[in-house]
Amino acid sequence: MRERLSGNEAAAIAMKQINPDVVAAFPITPSTEIPQYFSTFVSNGTVDTEFVAVESEHSAMSACIGAQAAGGRAMTATSANGLSLMWEMIYIASSLRLPIVMSLVNRAVSGPLNIHNDHSDAMGVRDSGWIMTFSENNQEAYDNLVMAHRIAEHKDVLLPLMVCQDGFITSHSIENIELIEDEKVKEFVGKYKPEHYLLNDKEPIAIGPLDLQAYLFEHKTQQAIAMRNAKKVILDVAKDFEKMTGRSYGFFEEYKMEDAEVVIVCMNSTAGTAKYTADRMREQSVKAGVLKIRVFRPFPAEEVAKALAKAKAIAVLDKADSLNAAGGALFEDVTSGMFVNKIQVPTVNYVYGIGGRDTTSKEIESIYQDLLEIVKTGEIGNPYRYLGVRGCE
Repeated sequence: MRERLSGNEAAAIAMKQINPDVVAAFPITPSTEIPQYFSTFVSNGTVDTEFVAVESEHSAMSACIGAQAAGGRAMTATSANGLSLMWEMIYIASSLRLPIVMSLVNRAVSGPLNIHNDHSDAMGVRDSGWIMTFSENNQEAYDNLVMAHRIAEHKDVLLPLMVCQDGFITSHSIENIELIEDEKVKEFVGKYKPEHYLLNDKEPIAIGPLDLQAYLFEHKTQQAIAMRNAKKVILDVAKDFEKMTGRSYGFFEEYKMEDAEVVIVCMNSTAGTAKYTADRMREQSVKAGVLKIRVFRPFPAEEVAKALAKAKAIAVLDKADSLNAAGGALFEDVTSGMFVNKIQVPTVNYVYGIGGRDTTSKEIESIYQDLLEIVKTGEIGNPYRYLGVRGCE
């Protein structure tokens, strides 16, 4: 079914087709439309979901934890400060191995107050034990949500999952999108059949007990193992999704990477601008490529290193600053993966787009030009750079 939808509408429709047992949410720009659209499906009887309108995002995640622990399938959506308010419960959800699915519409975290897009919210919880997928456009946001439960609920994983998309850039922009028939989504996602849950009177269990020195280390290690297991599950689910739709997904997308010498690594909607710019550079006989990261957690370090091994210079773009004087989070992961896998390619970092500042193809072209200079001279200079910032470098 071909439709014209915003990213928020697409996310809400995916949730409608999944028909979870519980959706708990609190409004925050720019994700507000997702539970708003979904609430109409509840009110008109399209879904039989229990919609819980709570008093805060902390309560939204708490309600999802309770519902999922009881044996239900729970979903929510939020952005920025809402995710920050959830922070305590985000860690609890993953530590309790509850496969909650959340749509995260990326927005700058205060302060100062800013309602526009960057990735500071997602980067703030990148080590919380949630699987994290990123979406270049509305279609990917929809597809990632359809695949999410199959990944999160797998017996070898049992971890919560957040699907990220760029606030306003995709969440409110209308694009053509191919929807899957309701029955096909229902069959693909399947029924949630937890092995252990609170309302199972045949197996009394405790959820969230005190966990001190004797066991916490082992439980955290189990989480780490589950995150590694998720890599195989993500690819297996993607293969089944491709059989159903013809749309192919991996850990990342390689765009004109076969012979690429200068490569940009990025996530979410920026990939579209980078691809367009790579095409323009190709017209100038520059062998430009783009590596678009789709799966950020678990981070596919070995696979990324292999994909970048033939490049001559690389720029990693971060839409959030780690404020550590040593580069953004994506840059750290990419360079760590390359080092561990013994791949040595000159690599620089660009922090860009903070607070929703536009990033143009002209600016992306300047990055490719910088990479060409690195290839020519062999000199990196300052590897920690800022793109499009005024008078602060």
